[in-house]
Amino acid sequence: MNAKMKTDPSILKVVHSTAAGLHRAGLVDKATMREFDALCLTPIAPMTPDEIKALREREQVSQPVFASYLNVRKGAVSKWERGEKRPDGPSLKLLHLVKTKGLQAIA
Repeated sequence: MNAKMKTDPSILKVVHSTAAGLHRAGLVDKATMREFDALCLTPIAPMTPDEIKALREREQVSQPVFASYLNVRKGAVSKWERGEKRPDGPSLKLLHLVKTKGLQAIA
């Protein structure tokens, strides 16, 4: 399998749908389906301070407004942009959503 096939969301969607059908038919157990669900999650890469700042500026919002959308303290965005802290977990996932779909995706 080449690298594109491993990360192509359309292929993963089709394969996941097939596995879900097999699960409903009783041919794939619940534990295997949970493992498969985890494998199909979109990988989220860390973001650099410059990428975070560029993303916020692309969306044309201030740090406090951006923080409000992300449900974090306003100082967090400032620290991310200065490289003092790095977003992770839910914050990084939300940043990825904003990067791919725009700020309105999380509004």
